[in-house]
Amino acid sequence: MLFTYELARKLEGTGVTTNALHPGVVATNIANNGLSLFSFFFKLFSPFFKNPKSGAATSLYLATSPDVAGITGKYFADSKEKGSSSISYDRAAAKKLWDISCTLTGISQ
Repeated sequence: MLFTYELARKLEGTGVTTNALHPGVVATNIANNGLSLFSFFFKLFSPFFKNPKSGAATSLYLATSPDVAGITGKYFADSKEKGSSSISYDRAAAKKLWDISCTLTGISQ
């Protein structure tokens, strides 16, 4: 979230949009080959998770819907704009993350 919000600020006025999303808990085969406690609980509760098609819905909505054209720097879940955690709005933390990311990737600011 920090990175998305900072990227949206950096891209302001360019016409490029960036948003973040949570697909929900999706039943995939990520835990099929494991014997860990995570794998056990994932398999146990997977009937209650979204199927992959439903899990992709918000991504597809943001990529294709004219309803969100021009909307940037937001967080979405279930194809609706939502508020994110209070810490995700910390501009100083976002700038620090941006700076560290640039340093680690060798990209100039």
